[in-house]
Amino acid sequence: MNAETPQTKFASRLRAVWRVFLFILILFFALFVANSLEEFLARATLAGGYRPLITGWALPLGVFIATAMCLRWVDGKSWDYVYLGRSAARPALLAKSALLGAVAIAVPSLVLLSVGELRAVPSIDGSWLGAAGLTFANLLPAAAGEELLVHGYLFAVMRDSMGWRRALIVTSIIFGLLHLNNPGVDGESIVLVMLAGFFLGSVLLATKSLYAAIAVHFAWNWVMAAGLHTPVSGIPITAPDYRIVDAGPDWLTGGAWGPEGGLAAAVSMFVIVIYIYARHLRRMEQ
Repeated sequence: MNAETPQTKFASRLRAVWRVFLFILILFFALFVANSLEEFLARATLAGGYRPLITGWALPLGVFIATAMCLRWVDGKSWDYVYLGRSAARPALLAKSALLGAVAIAVPSLVLLSVGELRAVPSIDGSWLGAAGLTFANLLPAAAGEELLVHGYLFAVMRDSMGWRRALIVTSIIFGLLHLNNPGVDGESIVLVMLAGFFLGSVLLATKSLYAAIAVHFAWNWVMAAGLHTPVSGIPITAPDYRIVDAGPDWLTGGAWGPEGGLAAAVSMFVIVIYIYARHLRRMEQ
């Protein structure tokens, strides 16, 4: 087998740049189609006397279409290339991943509650179950869309062209920058979101399953929204009966951004990433 020379490495990276460019170009048109379809369905249901309760599927649908087109016509690869093959969707793996995401944010939040840095206050009357179900339906496509975009095809191309370490760093930065327009954003919250991108990317590499990363991402957000009734990445949510509010320093609790924007959540993610590295990722270097 011939050793890879600097010239072949450069050529490989150049091809990767063009593949990323093509993906972004296709994604632009796919998102246009998906958003148009979502708006059409929303208008159709409103005309029929129904108010659409669930939106936000345009992003995952658009990214899915762009990914499928690139895999088929640009790379000639299967869904396994982006860790979306059948073996990556094992129910036991998805259940464990969802549990990991839930525990990762629930534990630091409950610790803050127990010491009075977060506290529960009364909120509007309403159905907790109904709000939790609606939150489920809205947060699932949001998590799927972000993971497909950041840790799907783009991550796979970067992983092959620059190695998994650099791919993890670059996509984590991208993940953080995607949240620059969120309400209440500041430097600390963006750094924490970048750490979350590193955390989710580590799960992806350890499990070889993008479904697992989506499950972790979704469960993390759903616990904050449905269980704690706190903002998710600065975005307020429907909070019947009670709300969990900040009662301590923002650097610890996350303030208006929600618990995921504070040091307590950062420590939780850091501990899990260290465990994943020691248990799984270190083997990839050997």
